[in-house]
Amino acid sequence: MNKIRYFELKALKLFEENKLRGSVHLYAGEEAVAAGVCSQLRDEDYITSTHRGHGHCIAKGAELDKAMAELMGKVTGYCKGRSGSMHIADFTKGNLGANAIVGGGIPIATGAALAAKLQKTDKVAVSFFGDGASNEGTFHESLNLASVWKLPIIFVCENNGFGISVPVSQSTSVENISDRAVGYGMPGVTVDGNDVFAVYEAFEEALKRAKAGDGPTLIECKTYRTLGHWTGDPQTYRDKKVVEMWRDTKDPIQLFKKRLVEAGDFTEEELDKVEEDAKIEADAAAEFAINSPNPDPSDVMDDVFYEC
Repeated sequence: MNKIRYFELKALKLFEENKLRGSVHLYAGEEAVAAGVCSQLRDEDYITSTHRGHGHCIAKGAELDKAMAELMGKVTGYCKGRSGSMHIADFTKGNLGANAIVGGGIPIATGAALAAKLQKTDKVAVSFFGDGASNEGTFHESLNLASVWKLPIIFVCENNGFGISVPVSQSTSVENISDRAVGYGMPGVTVDGNDVFAVYEAFEEALKRAKAGDGPTLIECKTYRTLGHWTGDPQTYRDKKVVEMWRDTKDPIQLFKKRLVEAGDFTEEELDKVEEDAKIEADAAAEFAINSPNPDPSDVMDDVFYEC
């Protein structure tokens, strides 16, 4: 969670310094979801991500330097600088890619789960998506087929309260997005997305179900992005005091840290060291990316067509 947080804050700083071209959609405040889910997955298990996807990528095992280089369009990035922020992928870790199209990753993950079942493997697929994507046709079609075919997939909705600037209450017909699971004959559960233990436990049950051949689960994680929808977002649509309340009292990293210290598992000094190490790693990733070469324009057609 600390790696994700400081990677995102470093990306924001690079954007503000005009060193990172284009906008990025940052995951700060939602780290418990990616960490609670991906900590239980193997490299061979699949995930699909969203336009706010750096957190999922890092939680699935990405190296910060290659991830930052990708955001900066450098040839040393995961996709040679071609994907940028919203399409980053790493097939070696089962990350089938982020997707700028809302709901675009949901059927891809469903297809990966179908492949796993047809190939008779024990692989599972996870689709991360936001509250806005739950109103897309891809969501409903994918949940229906996944349930009919009992596919090994877990649908993880990160409900951060807003689809860009539109509150969920103004766009979605149900109080809990997980309520929609009943229409597709699968379990649906809503958890505190800022509590990494709650996310972990809910996903643990869903994972057992998927591996047992019992089909999919819909998990809704209620969370909150403490930064704007994108790096240039003026955020005129939400109350600054509410943002501060979430940042000051519901921060997933601080809640986790407090619980670990109170349980006697770690000292504050030990966890401060974890945080400091994450800062150092994010700083090093930025230096690596800044000093990496830009792609050669003559290579623009490479990897576009496949020759049989």
